[in-house]
Amino acid sequence: MLKNRIEGKWIDCFTRQFELCGVKAGDDVVILSETQSRDINVHLCELAMHRLGASAVHVVMPTPPQEVGVPVRSTGSTHALGMNAQALAALQGGVFVADCTVEGLMHSPETPLILGSGSRILYVSNDHPEALERTSTDESLIPKILRGREMLQAAKQFRVRSAAGSDFTCGLEGARIGGNIGVARDAGSMATWPGGINSFFPAAGTCNGTLVLSPGDINLTFKRYYENPVTLHIENDFVREIEGDNIDAELMREHYAFWDDRNAYGVSHLGWGMNPHARWEALLMYDKGDINATEQRAFAGNMLFSTGANPTAERYTLGHFDIPMRRCDMWLDETQIVEEGRLLGELA
Repeated sequence: MLKNRIEGKWIDCFTRQFELCGVKAGDDVVILSETQSRDINVHLCELAMHRLGASAVHVVMPTPPQEVGVPVRSTGSTHALGMNAQALAALQGGVFVADCTVEGLMHSPETPLILGSGSRILYVSNDHPEALERTSTDESLIPKILRGREMLQAAKQFRVRSAAGSDFTCGLEGARIGGNIGVARDAGSMATWPGGINSFFPAAGTCNGTLVLSPGDINLTFKRYYENPVTLHIENDFVREIEGDNIDAELMREHYAFWDDRNAYGVSHLGWGMNPHARWEALLMYDKGDINATEQRAFAGNMLFSTGANPTAERYTLGHFDIPMRRCDMWLDETQIVEEGRLLGELA
């Protein structure tokens, strides 16, 4: 168990991360948290802002009641703000928001309102600061992520194959394309720390095929490595069958079934990891309470497959799976960008 003790090296780390986001002396910034946030990260944000000379205020929201019968994890959509007018006014009034909520503002309904005001947001993942320290943003990686975004924007199709039997295709026309560089530098921008992902929300009716989840792939909602193969059959965006006679398949079937919601089975977002400092095996090194597993979304060469809410396809649900897959081959149109989990060409 890691101690929740302020360390000078972590103040340095948070200060550098905010400097990369362009925070400077005199800036009005907001530290957003909720009552179940990781206190040490909130405190480190405050100390880093003080060191930079920024004028920081805290907005702390009560963590909302548990509304469903299972733990809700890995959604990227905090409900803590609840469209509270006073909180929104504070968040819109600053030039920068350090988001320390448990799930983050990535897909929250308030986020477009905050970004539309010109403020920018960095989600400080709900991880122990040791994990954040190891995965601090590497400036040399940013041009590669931006190049990946350009390649996604220019392509019409994303394809995935693997020796395990995956054979999956998704159209890119009409997709909402992003690229998390790990820092929020421009007005109206948002990023997460750790960063290093190229991703997109596909348009409705564009995803079809088979994905074979192999031992060593990760179910981040469960913070668990797959120990047995599980095959997902996907037709017109939706998982139609979860094939596998093992505990990994059974856990997925049970969790999907709980929601009793067709949208929970729909493709959410897809993409690939770019961060060489993020480690696939690091999940083994921490107690579950110490991590949010954002690092495992970003490790270089993974194919990140998700089901659940997809605003581009106008599908909304609390049911969500994030699944980084290893050793896949990936193409944008006819250009191969990943071979057996290894980044190629300009992205390497």
